[in-house]
Amino acid sequence: MMHDVVQLPKPKLGRGKSFADALRLRRTTREMSPKLVSKQILSNALWAACGVNRPRGPFGVRGLTAGSASNSQEVDVYVLLAEGAYRFDARKHALMRVSGEDLRLLAFTPGQPLVSPEAPVQLVFVVDLEKLEHTQGFEEPGLHDAAVQKSYYFVDAGLIAENVYLFAATEGLACWFHNCDKRALAKKLGLKKSQRAIFGQTIGYARRT
Repeated sequence: MMHDVVQLPKPKLGRGKSFADALRLRRTTREMSPKLVSKQILSNALWAACGVNRPRGPFGVRGLTAGSASNSQEVDVYVLLAEGAYRFDARKHALMRVSGEDLRLLAFTPGQPLVSPEAPVQLVFVVDLEKLEHTQGFEEPGLHDAAVQKSYYFVDAGLIAENVYLFAATEGLACWFHNCDKRALAKKLGLKKSQRAIFGQTIGYARRT
């Protein structure tokens, strides 16, 4: 995946486990093996996270699988792999390379025990405050208030993360939502002043004991 743009395969989410099964199976698993996740499964996971599920959603803007405040879609998902770091472009269903380095360890909080440092995929949730300040949806005063903004993007990141959890449950994947090295990620991912790395989420296969 050393190309600047990696076109992901079309998502294939068939008739797998039921929604009730996904809720029963949803759990956090921190111990993961280095076993690679296929490109198809990664594609499916990212579509489940915040992929485009309808061309026209609220306020006439494309709709995603995860809701957001006034459909601002202010939280982007970055994908950290051994071969580099990418931003997921939901509209193109593609990965846009931002770094050729292996930044997976930065998805963990500094000083946090490295439980699964070789897990194949680290997702990082990055908010862009400009997308709230200049929303593509309904303009409301709260979108310009720092405290309200924070409550919105924390909830919106959580919606994406739970989509990933439920997808992982249906696919037999391990999943773990956690904090991240915000300062280092801002530098390494080349984030703008309006962007903040806020959370990380690890996905892979459970380590067999």
